[in-house]
Amino acid sequence: MPLTLRYVARSDAGLVREGNEDAGYAGPYILAVADGMGGHAAGEVASQAAVDELVQADLPPDGRDTLDALAAVVHAANDRIRQLVDSDPKLRGMGTTATLLLWNKSRFGLAHIGDSRAYRLRDHELVQITRDHTFVQALVDDGRISVDDARVHPARAVVTKVLQGDEPIEPDYVMLDVKAGDRFLLCSDGLSDVVGHDDLRAALDAPGGVEAAADRLMSLALQAGGPDNVTVVLADVVETDSPPQPDDTAEAYLVGAVAGAGTSHHEGQSRRDDAPR
Repeated sequence: MPLTLRYVARSDAGLVREGNEDAGYAGPYILAVADGMGGHAAGEVASQAAVDELVQADLPPDGRDTLDALAAVVHAANDRIRQLVDSDPKLRGMGTTATLLLWNKSRFGLAHIGDSRAYRLRDHELVQITRDHTFVQALVDDGRISVDDARVHPARAVVTKVLQGDEPIEPDYVMLDVKAGDRFLLCSDGLSDVVGHDDLRAALDAPGGVEAAADRLMSLALQAGGPDNVTVVLADVVETDSPPQPDDTAEAYLVGAVAGAGTSHHEGQSRRDDAPR
């Protein structure tokens, strides 16, 4: 039976930060989270620019190679950031993570750079399917500190790879097999830094659809103090009797900096996409 996606996105400035430098998107073919860095304004400029480019991949596959399409759009996002920096030197140093999934109607392609994360819940088991590009992750990989140590390490916020307009860039690319019933989570570190793996799994595995699960995750991050912006993009893989057609109108979600809202809780917007992209 054909497979399709049910998806949603949420973003919140948190309880400490004045603005939201995260940006997120969920549509019928592309799911994306970008966490901006570089200080107030510059971070949100970077994440918004990246997501503006990434949504251009939200198209039916039409024979495209999934990983080639991902590489093209990630490089376009990086080029866009470079153009912004070239036009305004005050933006130099800004950058953003980028974690995205591209749906080809049977599998996901994953592109990832930075310390935002992707997870898959399957048969009640939650697996992190990205590796953090951070200094502390390198220490964990070398066996110098434990995973628990990494959560509280003073250098845990030091990322080693992001999109900053520089070349070359070295994102991770991989194809993911899926099956009906899988639930995929993309999130900024505003969620994963404060909510432990077991609590993430419980929230994702509780009864209800993606909207209820997203609301649970957002609540957990805020209950943990909400020290950072938090963005959640969720998608369920479900069987369908009527897969989307090329001329169907599809709902998409833009949240965080890319939605033009700065401080409100669960900020963002859902839009009905009536125009071809």
